[in-house]
Amino acid sequence: MKRLSLNLLLMFFVNIAQAQVISTDTTTNEPMNTAQNILAGNGGKAITVAGYGEVHFNQQLANAQRYNGNMDVHRLIMFLGYKFTDKTFFVTELEFEHVKELYVEQAFLQHNLNSNINFRSGLMLIPMGIVNEYHEPTTFNGVERPNMDNKIIPTTWREIGAGFSGKFPSASLRYQLYVVNGLLSYDGVGKIGGNSGYRSGRQKGANSIFTTPNITGKVDFYGVKGLKLGLSGYFGKTQSTAYDNLDMRENTALLTADSTVINMSMVGIDFRYQNKAFKARGQFIYSNNDNSDQYNAYTGRDLGSSFIGYYIEASYDVLSLINKDAEMELNIFGRYENYDTHNSVINMARNLTYGRLDYTTGIGLKLANGAVLKADYQQFINIDPTTDAKHQINLGLGVWF
Repeated sequence: MKRLSLNLLLMFFVNIAQAQVISTDTTTNEPMNTAQNILAGNGGKAITVAGYGEVHFNQQLANAQRYNGNMDVHRLIMFLGYKFTDKTFFVTELEFEHVKELYVEQAFLQHNLNSNINFRSGLMLIPMGIVNEYHEPTTFNGVERPNMDNKIIPTTWREIGAGFSGKFPSASLRYQLYVVNGLLSYDGVGKIGGNSGYRSGRQKGANSIFTTPNITGKVDFYGVKGLKLGLSGYFGKTQSTAYDNLDMRENTALLTADSTVINMSMVGIDFRYQNKAFKARGQFIYSNNDNSDQYNAYTGRDLGSSFIGYYIEASYDVLSLINKDAEMELNIFGRYENYDTHNSVINMARNLTYGRLDYTTGIGLKLANGAVLKADYQQFINIDPTTDAKHQINLGLGVWF
C-alpha cells in the first residue's frame, strides 16, 4: 500500500512538474536565465523545477611558499516556479553555499499586466551588469565569476522591492525598473569599505533594515543579431540602524546618523556578442559614493569616494573547426579585468592595492547543453609596485537544468 501511494505521488509530481532550460529566446535572440525561462512558461506545467550547481578546486601558486588547495561544493541551487494562471507566477531560488550555508536568492511574484508590462514584487536580483542576473555556470567562462562583479557589483546582489519589467518587441528593447531597499552601511559598525567594496553591505532579504527607498533599472537592446547591449543604474542611499528610534529634534544625533549613510550613484554598460563559434562580452561600471569622508571619519573605514571597473572577454569553440555539427563545445577564452575601489578618495591616502588587474585564461568543455567542465589559470596584480603578483589554478564543473 505504501509503495502504491508513493508511485501515485511520483506520477502526480511528474505530471505537474517539469525542468527545462532554454538559453535563448528564439524570437528575439535574447539570452534568458532560469527565472526568465520559468516566467516564459517554458516548463509547460503548473510547477516548474530547475537548478544549477558548481563544484570548484582552487590552488594558489607561489615561488617561495606552498599553499594548500581548496575544494568546495560552492553552490547548489534549486529553482521552483509556480504558475497560478497564464499571467501570474511565483519564482523562488534556494541556494546552498559551501554545503552549510542556506540562502533565499530570489522570491518574487510577477503578474503580467499586458504583453509589454509586468508587475513584480518580492526579493529580486538587482539588474546591474551581466553576471548578477545571468550567473548559471554554463552561461559564463571561467570557474569563478569575474572578480569585478564580486567587489563593485556585489554578486549575487538582491534586494526586496517592487516595480515593472517588460519588452517592446518593435523597438527590440527589454526594460526593468524597481524601487528597492538599499545596502546596509552601518549596524553599529561600518559595513562597506575599500577592500571588499559593497559586498558586506548586502542584506539578502534577511531581516533587512529599511531607511530610505532606492531606484534601480536596466534597458537592454537586442535588435542586432547576435548582439545584446545593456544600460543599467542604481541610485539612492545606503541603510543604517543609526536612524532607529532617533529623536528628529536632536540635531547632533541626526547629524551623527547622517554620517553613517552613503549616497550611491552607480551606472553600467555591458555587451554580449556571438557569431557562430566566436563569443565576446564586456562591461563597465562606475559608482560614486557621496559622503564617504564623513562615513570614514565616523566608522573608521576606508571607503573610496568612487569605484570604477571594466572587463573584456573573448572565447572560441575550437571543436567547431573539426565538426560544425558537434554537440559538444570546447571553448578557449581569455578575460582581462581592471577595477579600483579607491578610484578616488577624500581626506585619506589612496590604497594602491585596491587597484587590481586580473588576467584569466582557460577552457570550458560543454559535454551537453547544461553540463560543463572548466579549467583556468589566473594572475592577480595590483597597481602597488611593492607587491607581488598572485597566481591561481582553478578546476570545476557546472550543471544547469
